[in-house]
Amino acid sequence: MKIAVTGASGFIGSALVRALRERGDEVYPVVRHPPGHGEVGIDLARRHLDTSRVPGHSLEGIDAAVHLAGAPITTRWSAKRLEVIRSSRVAVGDLLARSLALLERPPAVLVSGSAVGFYGDRAEEMLDETSPQGTGVLAELCRSWEQASAPAAERGIRVVTIRTGIVLGGTGGAEGGILAAEVPIFKLGLGARLGDGRQWTSWIALDDEIAVLLRAIDDNDLVGPVNSTAPNPVRNAELTDAIAHVLGRRSRLVMPKSLLRIALGRGAADELLLASQRVLPKKLTDAGYVHVHAHLSDALTVALAPRGPQSRLAP
Repeated sequence: MKIAVTGASGFIGSALVRALRERGDEVYPVVRHPPGHGEVGIDLARRHLDTSRVPGHSLEGIDAAVHLAGAPITTRWSAKRLEVIRSSRVAVGDLLARSLALLERPPAVLVSGSAVGFYGDRAEEMLDETSPQGTGVLAELCRSWEQASAPAAERGIRVVTIRTGIVLGGTGGAEGGILAAEVPIFKLGLGARLGDGRQWTSWIALDDEIAVLLRAIDDNDLVGPVNSTAPNPVRNAELTDAIAHVLGRRSRLVMPKSLLRIALGRGAADELLLASQRVLPKKLTDAGYVHVHAHLSDALTVALAPRGPQSRLAP
């Protein structure tokens, strides 16, 4: 298959590109810098994709596209920063979807990233793909992110929006994502639960995240929003204890809400770290998907193991 991928150099995107190439697919990274051989350039100012460096100088005839681009979101939210976060997801997604819709031979599928932030802070409520949108900056961002793919859907392209939870590492070490930032802290014995630690955290192992993306590309029956989370969400206190246990450390500290709000600002702290989202992967379960790492302890053991060969991804 010929597949265009935005965010191809990111934590999830680079793992997806490896998996696609390992199974024999031809990948065209979609990049913000001047494109090199086999890459597609993004020019948001002119609302244009530069396809001069790919075979045929066009995306005509590609089989699929995946939109995973997105500026880092775990930071203090200024108005300027939020615009960068939004543009990298929504503006790029809209440009990609509109460009695909204009092709004479559009791809069969567009898989677009999203996040469980769509559901907002929902306390103890159990959430699946039928649950309504929540409130807050992240919920609105995710709604716009998903709606950016509408031009592709209107053209008849199958669109799958992947609402991803926290992605835990990957086989061979924490090479990005949340664990890359947290492991050094935990190794110093400074790992702490956030607030009261009772908020639900929806997570997924990197191996499963990549397998879900591959399934979304290949499975014609998957369409619309799909929760990419493990079937066993945990409370923040449990996640904290599990990371500490795998690393052979203790976890008795507490990071009060007030300090989190000082560090990140109230909005980012409340929505990124303190929000409770108990999300279940109902569509995946109904489709017969079996998680490689369904339980947190197993996922963390693999994610934090010494570097080695990549594990086999789920079919």
